[in-house]
Amino acid sequence: MSPWKVTSVFASIIACLTAISMVFPREGITIGDHSYYLPTICDLTEANTTGTVAIGGNKAIEIPKEITALSDSIDFLESSFDQSDTRFWLPSASYFDDFWATAENTATTGRVVRIMHYGDSQIEMDRISYQLRAYMQQHFGGGGPGMLPFRTIIASTSVSQSASGSLTHLASFGDSTVVRSRGNYGPMMQCFRMVGNASVFVKASSNSKTGDRLKHFSRIRLVYNDRSGNFKATLSEKKKNRYSTSFSSKKSGVGSMLWSLDSAATAFNITTSGSADLYCITVDNGPGVAVDNIPMRGCSGSQFTSVDKNLLSRAYAQLDIAMIILQFGGNSVPYLRSNKSISTYCNTMGKQIDYIHQCCPKAKILFIGPSDMSTSERGKLQTYPMLPTLIDSLRVTANRHGAAFWSIYHAQGGWNSMLAWKKQGLAGSDYVHFTPKGAAIMGERLSTAFDNSYRLYGMKRRLKAIKK
Repeated sequence: MSPWKVTSVFASIIACLTAISMVFPREGITIGDHSYYLPTICDLTEANTTGTVAIGGNKAIEIPKEITALSDSIDFLESSFDQSDTRFWLPSASYFDDFWATAENTATTGRVVRIMHYGDSQIEMDRISYQLRAYMQQHFGGGGPGMLPFRTIIASTSVSQSASGSLTHLASFGDSTVVRSRGNYGPMMQCFRMVGNASVFVKASSNSKTGDRLKHFSRIRLVYNDRSGNFKATLSEKKKNRYSTSFSSKKSGVGSMLWSLDSAATAFNITTSGSADLYCITVDNGPGVAVDNIPMRGCSGSQFTSVDKNLLSRAYAQLDIAMIILQFGGNSVPYLRSNKSISTYCNTMGKQIDYIHQCCPKAKILFIGPSDMSTSERGKLQTYPMLPTLIDSLRVTANRHGAAFWSIYHAQGGWNSMLAWKKQGLAGSDYVHFTPKGAAIMGERLSTAFDNSYRLYGMKRRLKAIKK
């Protein structure tokens, strides 16, 4: 067969397939138990984005040399932030100003202010929180791993912990094997009910990659709900034969006990007795900023309103909370298949934000939306179709309810970026979760977003001082 005839045959085949694809239902056809699809022209001609998404961007924004005036620098930064994939969407331009002022003043005030980072399984084992903690403590001081449950549920690379005694785990999340309570869970959305005696041992991580700041503790606080008015706790820290004294609660109800050591320790033990719900232990080295990692596996983020408002408010009051981060949405993505279901979910998230504002009115709230996630569509892996709509809706919801918003989806690269992250070893085989390396990159991108915000805050403050 001549080359011309071969070309004619192929052209005829392509023409036939093109004609068929134009009338073939995009959703496919079902015959018996099987579904059949035919690629559309767009499917055949679109570029394959797998592996093409840039992974190593997100550097701090640099001001061009030709921009010298402070006011020009501010205008440039604001314009750059608005165009950045790692930007914050804020309910007001000065939303984070109070936070930055508080963080800067911790050395003077002697405070340890907290950033509580709630999230689903994406933040387990201190992922993402670790990089944010390192950034905050490098700039504003502080140390220690932050808030811990009395007994560890999910291992962390940042601290070693073990507990014993009569402890019943109560949680607002988890499967049916978890014991529920009537709204008495505390600031970690879980607690341990003790009747009798219990103890916990906390030791600095032996992991060589764990930063030195995490390995020294000087301020240890136990937050609890004394159920019978007989709760007692003793902290011991054997260093140069030094032991701390015991505390007894004055009355039943929510309270806390603070041990301030005259020099930093690397390990300690707390023994308790009585009848109480043990909410959390904060393990810090101040003054400075503490960043708490609070993973809630399988959660959609709707658990906050299940905690008794009075108890949660009183528990939050025991802690000096400057910011609360809510990182949720990923567990709901597979089930959000219409605009109505997205609207329902976002309304629920709006209620959670309002509830937290009521329980902790002085804290800034940052909502972090889910990452890109892949599913099979017509036999091809791609982003969940409704995910971009969900991201936009969560952004609007967060700002409308007085919270800032940050998008992992955009910071990751957007549509189909998960395919590239998986190809480069930065995401798992489920095309949902980051690997430790990928989570570290995302933590660094979040930290850079905060750094750009802090730089802009500093420039505005200097300009304001000049104008005076």
